Amino acid sequence: MARFNRLTVLNSIIDNGLVPIFYNANVETSKQVAAAVVAGGSRVLEFTNRGDFAYDVFNALARHCAAENPALILGVGSVVDAPTAALYIAAGANFVVAPNFNAEVARLCNRRKIPYVPGCATATEISVAEEYGAEICKIFPGDAVGGPSFVKALKGPCPWSSVMPTGGVEATEESVKDWIKAGAVCLGMGSNLIRKDWVAASNWAAIAGNVRQVIAWIKEARAA
Repeated sequence: MARFNRLTVLNSIIDNGLVPIFYNANVETSKQVAAAVVAGGSRVLEFTNRGDFAYDVFNALARHCAAENPALILGVGSVVDAPTAALYIAAGANFVVAPNFNAEVARLCNRRKIPYVPGCATATEISVAEEYGAEICKIFPGDAVGGPSFVKALKGPCPWSSVMPTGGVEATEESVKDWIKAGAVCLGMGSNLIRKDWVAASNWAAIAGNVRQVIAWIKEARAA
């Protein structure tokens, strides 16, 4: 079961400003990625449900993080149905992220007091997700739906909406600051943040440094 309550998770995601996203089929590699993310200053991490036996890796990673990185809030991504969400929640997922909105997943997460961050691409989809209890909506794919200009346009009539663009968010100062200044409450970043070549080379210091730099840019953008 989740080790953190819903309010703690949501506030941590917002304070962090960054949700690092990754998948790896190897448990030991996944442990190293988690450690690198923590070393970079992130308190949250999303492990995606993508490859074969992803659940087995997540289960082992959740147990490891509880013992070795107890402050890290581990969540699961790429969840499109309620049975899958329930499986990961039972294994310790503290939040559930999806590329789409699913009412059954929303109900399940609300029942279990687990934050649900569904993928949305229009103002209507965001509104529906919010009616089902989503505090943060994932703008996906971020670059394809209009980039930072979409977020800025949305926040005009809907200033209460909290959105997390994912897909097309680059690990550059310009990209990070454009999204934050447009009104994004946090950023979801995958391979642009946790680069596959760094993972393959076991360059954990580079990953930690990238996470640290992106978080610094987020803080600068917010201060401005």
